[in-house]
Amino acid sequence: MLKNLIPKIFYDRLQDGLEFFVDGLGFEVLYQDDTMAVIARDGAKAYLVESPEYAAKDRPELSIDTDDVDGLYREMSERVPHLLHPNARSVSLKPWGSREFAMLDKTTVCVNFREWPP
Repeated sequence: MLKNLIPKIFYDRLQDGLEFFVDGLGFEVLYQDDTMAVIARDGAKAYLVESPEYAAKDRPELSIDTDDVDGLYREMSERVPHLLHPNARSVSLKPWGSREFAMLDKTTVCVNFREWPP
């Protein structure tokens, strides 16, 4: 039985990823060494990996499902409004049926927060 899909997100500097996910999005560091950190929040997890080579090749767009997109939006827009994605600065209904907004870091890693109808 599958439980979670946990991405690796590459950064030129590990600190850039920690600033976005931990300081900005409120994730917690579960493990960290010189080149990698395991982060989590409410069951969502990711590996942040320092690798200039791979960071230059891939700036991912990630999506996280939530059951309270409005609550997350309020939290993010109050705490880190400068990280709201310029093209998705508010919660909106998408043609595919979800309500979502997005956050964007200075390296162009994008995280969409998405709520599906019941």
